[in-house]
Amino acid sequence: MTIRIVRLGSERASDEGLRIGTVRRPPRGVPKAEFASGNWYDVWLPNLSPSPELIKLAQVAGTDKEWADFARKFSKELDDPEKSRVLDLLAALSHSSNLSVGCYCENEARCHRSILRKLLAERGATLK
Repeated sequence: MTIRIVRLGSERASDEGLRIGTVRRPPRGVPKAEFASGNWYDVWLPNLSPSPELIKLAQVAGTDKEWADFARKFSKELDDPEKSRVLDLLAALSHSSNLSVGCYCENEARCHRSILRKLLAERGATLK
């Protein structure tokens, strides 16, 4: 069993399991009834998304140093006990269920999901 880190809206893998959207906002122009069938997400979990202030910081991060600053600040946000417990839960579930975590960004290397991947791995999650 594993957690996949995915781009929301992309084609689903046959064994992907539950798709969790870790985004601040639902997809624009998509009716709620079509979120799952359109390969966006099955469950919305915005508390694993960066705060609005950090989203702005990530969007303008043009250098590795600026991205590292965003990553450090986002990791600190995820130290919040409520958010940390959700990461612990997902890591534990990865040992008995297939699931996926995703965001809209095209480039995972410059997306908060790369940080989620790292933090889930540190918690012992099985990642694909």
